[in-house]
Amino acid sequence: MRLSHALRLGLSPRLALVGSGGKTTALFLIARELVETYQGTPSTVLATATTHLATDQLALADHHHFIASSREIMNLQSALPEGVVLLTGSQVDPERVAGLSLDLLDGILSLADARGLPLLVEADGSRRRPLKAPAGHEPVIPPWVETVVVLAGLSGLGKPLTSDWVHRPERFAALSGLQPGEPITPQALAQVLTHPESGLKGIPPKARRVVLLNQADSPENQALANRLAGQLLSHFHAVLVAALAAPGRYSLEQRSSISDHPVFAVHEPVAGVILAAGASRRFGSPKQTLLWRGQPLVRHVAIAALQAGLSPVVVVTGDSSDQVIRALNEMPLVFVNNPEWQAGQSTSLALGLRLAPPETGAVIFLLADQPQVTPGLLRGLVERHTETLAPIVAPQVSGQRANPVLFDRLTFPELLTLTGDVGGRALFSRYRPNWLPWHDLNLLLDVDTPDDYRKLLES
Repeated sequence: MRLSHALRLGLSPRLALVGSGGKTTALFLIARELVETYQGTPSTVLATATTHLATDQLALADHHHFIASSREIMNLQSALPEGVVLLTGSQVDPERVAGLSLDLLDGILSLADARGLPLLVEADGSRRRPLKAPAGHEPVIPPWVETVVVLAGLSGLGKPLTSDWVHRPERFAALSGLQPGEPITPQALAQVLTHPESGLKGIPPKARRVVLLNQADSPENQALANRLAGQLLSHFHAVLVAALAAPGRYSLEQRSSISDHPVFAVHEPVAGVILAAGASRRFGSPKQTLLWRGQPLVRHVAIAALQAGLSPVVVVTGDSSDQVIRALNEMPLVFVNNPEWQAGQSTSLALGLRLAPPETGAVIFLLADQPQVTPGLLRGLVERHTETLAPIVAPQVSGQRANPVLFDRLTFPELLTLTGDVGGRALFSRYRPNWLPWHDLNLLLDVDTPDDYRKLLES
């Protein structure tokens, strides 16, 4: 998966990178991918920094300009070259160039806005260590940044808390609770990344917050990073697991051949929406509250959704609202009644979807009459989405499409436009589903008729 895709960037993002373990690599990978996104059309990506950059990193750009005043920025307006354009302060010494002030960055923002160009900012330094803790003056993130990516290098885990592996180890020790020289644990890293004076420091209130766990170059590190993601998601909108390779310097002619870069997983919150608003006309009575194995059908579905970690779990009620709510008493669910349930399933989809928080990466729609859905299946759908960011992930049993189905946030606007008695299947012709093979024939059984219910009771 490409890094720009994993970060869900549009064509003209305003992005800052902080932390350690691959910021500059990530900046230029994103820049190259955005240049390539234009598919041969002349394009420009602006990159800059509020911190020192090493002089050997300047060659990663197609063009480099020293900016000392707003005059140099104005000069670029009439002669802005194509490719990755790096804008920095003056030479500090043979090994470093300076970053730019926020005032000069505002001028660069005006240039980017006028041209509709991406603008990427490296906003602190780490002296090429895999881990760090910020100083009092760091990071310097412009207030107009829309996405902040906080990096950490997994190669530092298990290593001693010294300056060989951590930039500002004494500060890292104070934030993590470790003693200098002790092995750096995943828990200590999580504590530093979620600390308001470290990983969360200086991020504009409305910016999207993303952690990028880099250097996951072994199955062990990937598994460790995936476990860390669960702890970090309570503070960040997304957690990426990657092993980013240094991009090198590409000519404009070579940019179309740049290969994809390895992002292994994108962890985001996934919500569940239980559709329980129908009148069960074919069955003849409310089927959501029929008993199976001692509990109402809808309660089995809700238990599976909660055990799978979906959050929030929204229950859309309608014709039999009171009975459904009683069947789910004392469960940590969000209830919403659909007064227009007779207009068809599309109204329940839209109502449930609107209650998903803005940071939701995907939604799984579950049917109240499908009690044999398991937490394992739901986790399987989420894991496949984590690995692919596929627009639609659906189970397939013996070659047949089954429910429930996961929809990526990319599809939300179209789901909200559906009308009538139409579900998410209407989008299958536009977005090819990513099929998850599942070997459980019971998943094909929906309780639509009394005969279906008898079969369920016998299963």
